[in-house]
Amino acid sequence: MELEALQEVALQVASDRSQAVILDKIVRGLRQEKGVALVRIWLRLPGVDCHRCAFRSECPQQVDCLHLMASAGQSHLDPQLRWDSLDGRFRRFPLHVRKVGHVGGTGEALLLNLSPESESPEDWMADPTWIEQEKIQAFAGQPLVFRNQVLGVLALFHRKPVDQEEFRWLRTFADHAAVSIANARAFEEVECLRNQLELERDYLREEVKTAQHFTGMVGASPALKRIAEQIHAVGPTEASVLIEGESGTGKELVACAIHDQSLRASAPLVRVNCASIPHGLFESEFFGHTKGAFTGAAKERPGRFAIAEGGSLFLDEIGEIPLELQGKLLRVLQEGQYSRVGEDRVRTSNVRILAATNRDLQQEVKAGRFRQDLYYRLSVFPISIPPLRERKEDIIPLAIHFLEQLGGQRNVATPGLSRRNVRELEAYSWPGNARELRNVLERSLILSAGKRLSFDLAASGPEAPVQERNPREWQIKTESEMQADQRTNLIAALEACDWKVSGPEGAAALLGIKATTLNSRMKKMAIRRPRKSPDGPEANL
Repeated sequence: MELEALQEVALQVASDRSQAVILDKIVRGLRQEKGVALVRIWLRLPGVDCHRCAFRSECPQQVDCLHLMASAGQSHLDPQLRWDSLDGRFRRFPLHVRKVGHVGGTGEALLLNLSPESESPEDWMADPTWIEQEKIQAFAGQPLVFRNQVLGVLALFHRKPVDQEEFRWLRTFADHAAVSIANARAFEEVECLRNQLELERDYLREEVKTAQHFTGMVGASPALKRIAEQIHAVGPTEASVLIEGESGTGKELVACAIHDQSLRASAPLVRVNCASIPHGLFESEFFGHTKGAFTGAAKERPGRFAIAEGGSLFLDEIGEIPLELQGKLLRVLQEGQYSRVGEDRVRTSNVRILAATNRDLQQEVKAGRFRQDLYYRLSVFPISIPPLRERKEDIIPLAIHFLEQLGGQRNVATPGLSRRNVRELEAYSWPGNARELRNVLERSLILSAGKRLSFDLAASGPEAPVQERNPREWQIKTESEMQADQRTNLIAALEACDWKVSGPEGAAALLGIKATTLNSRMKKMAIRRPRKSPDGPEANL
């Protein structure tokens, strides 16, 4: 092994900031040296997938171990056979176990030369057959040490003996390599933190934009009280919650309330609208990606699980997650582990999942579009939110709250709800639920210009079909009763329009009749505009 060759490889890796690139350059550079059959680098990392490790029975702790991170080699018998894979029996080594584990556990270098006078290869090689077939004559293992900390092991398998001078040169090279690896880790950690801060910044900007729409839970219906009790019960636990309900019923508000009552309240609640993520970007959005993982991945990016670490992750419209990604999501829920797109490293996750859907997930499971095991994992504690049409008691309190909120945003005084407004709001079926109610009020507030509110419910969305009634269910009225109802209806219309008869905002237009017809009926029924009493309220004459 030539000193100049080692120096050249050291210079090549010194300027790189990517750990993966540095490791690859080291093993490929050393592999070019005459007589070198195989070069490998193991790094000390937390143990994962211990049940799959070939040396589990020999592992003393199953906490930290040596992970194979780079490999380069070529067979002596078959030039097409390369040993670049990071899988196989030796992908993990427990500390202090076998040659590599001894170097990584003790931090001591190890040189073993095989000669006719030496002990049997079984005493120092795990695969004697491979040693014999590939004519391996030496093993050189150097610890990668930085600031008295063993980062990993650099191991070389030679087809010729290695003398002490070559071994000392390799020691010097290993020291330079450890510095490059430590620097790359520091650069990558800084870059990761910077990217995470940028993502959190962008996320917080989105939160500020949507904060004005946050209404809180408003209402006093029995259904809402029951939901509040469920939130109070499940909030302090770590259970996953599946919130079911139609679009616009307030599923996100329930998720916020659960998070606020949990032990994670001081940590972030990160929201993800699964319906808005392009199909091919789900995995990157959830778990993040490394630089160059796919076309357009110009830099490393943490995912929503990383941002929500220690807090809660709200997955809205979870039924939109592709079937092929549901298994990876299930793994995070069950094992608390995931990997970013394009990396081999396994990361841990401490996140509580709050999910929401407007679909019937049980039917989705039967149709084969949603995994049954994931459904059961998510629905540990299901909460169902009834639509607004089934909790009429909440309509007016919500409307008043929305009007106050909208008026505050525009810094204008908002008109109160008239009796006619109340009747209209309570009679409508609200297929869009609370979201539609807010939109109707906002549109009406804009058009009213500070005057009385008038709703165009037909323009707000599809109306629920009107159920026909049996004629026997109708209450039969006399002619005098019908005339009295007509008089009451005319007065109500006039009051709603501040007794203005004609014009686009007059009572005649509201009733759908001509102004002359309305004047005629007012005269016939003796309806006149009331005069204000100095001592009391108005009275109809």
